[in-house]
Amino acid sequence: MSKEQREAIAALLGQGPQGFEPQPVEQMRENFARMMAQFTVPQVRTTGTELGERPAVLVEPEGEQRPGTILYFHGGSFSLGSPQTAMGLTAGLVTRTGYRALSLDYRLAPEHPFPAAIEDCLAAYRALLDDGASAQSIAFAGDSAGGGLTVTTTLAARKAGLPVPGAIVAFSPGLDHTRTGATMMTKAGIDPFFTPEGMAHTGEMYLAGQNPHQELLAPAVLADLTGFPPLLLQVGTNELLLDDSVRLAQRARDAEVDVILDVTAGVPHVFQAFTGQLDESDQALARAALFLAQRLDA
Repeated sequence: MSKEQREAIAALLGQGPQGFEPQPVEQMRENFARMMAQFTVPQVRTTGTELGERPAVLVEPEGEQRPGTILYFHGGSFSLGSPQTAMGLTAGLVTRTGYRALSLDYRLAPEHPFPAAIEDCLAAYRALLDDGASAQSIAFAGDSAGGGLTVTTTLAARKAGLPVPGAIVAFSPGLDHTRTGATMMTKAGIDPFFTPEGMAHTGEMYLAGQNPHQELLAPAVLADLTGFPPLLLQVGTNELLLDDSVRLAQRARDAEVDVILDVTAGVPHVFQAFTGQLDESDQALARAALFLAQRLDA
């Protein structure tokens, strides 16, 4: 990462969160959409569709399309975002792999708290299987909260007796609503996006008073990953959520699951979005694309 790139990203992010002041969720959603609209979106074909009775966006490469499907779950702390806010990442994977993607518009908190998002993601996966796709030809991918959904949806699929997907790619996933990772404190003031107080606020929207000490809310702490597909976890060192990935990777290793913990130094939450601005972003997406090709093509 060049000095010039680091300075440019720092200028874009400003001084980061300066304390925490709660805002109406509608304002948070507008601010998030405005921020994510700044990121580059590669040239792809997009079509509105429906998957599992929820709106979705079909994202296809402009050139030759390879057999295989990426089911993408957007980020936004379970209360913000849409397929459009994650389009740069979704399209980035599509253009690098040649696979189509379906990006799901799952229900958001606080209007629809846990487990609504997981139910929607599971229904979308079931719809793909019912439509004739093989589980091995489907990969789950997502960022932040959506990265967490790649894991919790797989847990829910396994519990429902469905086959697990062929692979999982999670960018800076949120995997622990108990917030017990050491980096929740050691990276406070370093993470340019999040504060512990802000994460507690959005976490309360999603939990709606429910106990976070359960597998689908804290897989980094409680999940049994036996039988999981190969996992790629990408995270930066400047993240409150760093230890979510570190601890899930340990649980995967203990369960004899193929796992790659891909940690990049000095980069922020979901740094993969900064394609064209940060060399590490393009390199990370290239590694994710290779990981998917090696699993789905097989």
